Amino acid sequence: MNNTITATNFNFPGQKSVYKGKVREVYELENNVLVMIATDRLSAFDVVMPKGIPYKGQILNQIATQMMDATKDIVPNWQVATPDPNVAVGVKCEPFKVEMVIRGYLAGHAAREYKAGRRTLCGVTLPDGLTENDELPEPIITPATKAEMGDHDEDISREEILRRGIVSEEDYKVLEDYTYKLFERGTKIAAERDLILVDTKYEFGKTPEGRIVLIDEIHTPDSSRYFYMNGYEERQDNGEPQKQLSKEFVRQWLIENNFQGLPGQTVPPMSDEYIQSVSERYIELYENITGSKFVKADVSNIEARIERNVLGYLAK
Repeated sequence: MNNTITATNFNFPGQKSVYKGKVREVYELENNVLVMIATDRLSAFDVVMPKGIPYKGQILNQIATQMMDATKDIVPNWQVATPDPNVAVGVKCEPFKVEMVIRGYLAGHAAREYKAGRRTLCGVTLPDGLTENDELPEPIITPATKAEMGDHDEDISREEILRRGIVSEEDYKVLEDYTYKLFERGTKIAAERDLILVDTKYEFGKTPEGRIVLIDEIHTPDSSRYFYMNGYEERQDNGEPQKQLSKEFVRQWLIENNFQGLPGQTVPPMSDEYIQSVSERYIELYENITGSKFVKADVSNIEARIERNVLGYLAK
């Protein structure tokens, strides 16, 4: 599995700094220009897995690009160009220190909390009698504090965000409004592909002029969970697991192999066959979410390709 990119070491013209997140590496250049590179790293339970997944970075970047384009009429975003399959270029923003998680169904982390007997999630009270993967009475926002690499994101309520002064009330109202609008549009796009957008997270920042915009990724299988619409109700009625499009299949594999990112736990070994199967699942995700065939980029020398394409863009 050599045809992956799990780390970068570029030195672009006018480069000021580099931030390396769990999956993306962000190069800050002069004049408030950001070059964001989606690597093939895989993160689960806030832990970066030891091996890269072929084409994963390209898939995430291209889904995010398409979804940014499909929502820019309702919510402004940071993106300006995508000069390479793994790269997005845009405006440097000051990120808000919260992730806006929105849920339309009781799944994943919310379902695990509910099963443990907790009925309040991030200050939102859930009704009794729900079953895992049930649709919620209405979408709920369950924010999380943004973690540094290696740390865990933490649930937080709207009230606590305002009490701590993490976000001003005025700005938070904008974040809420944008989150509901994006989720509504994402739900509509998903339905056109016979999918259900179950839950997702959005990140926002402020441009140098003080404008609030959408940043990072949107509606990708890393930031979102999708169910197949066909057979959803039948599976719920029969108490069967939902067929889903997200990286939840990786989390479930890790749980089955006794790993949830807890202290003392070790990431189970991933064979080349398993890595290849994850790559194939990501390609399936891409084709279902976008409704188009995935075209593999040249991966003979990904770093050289990225450098060539970014330098060509910056020279314009």
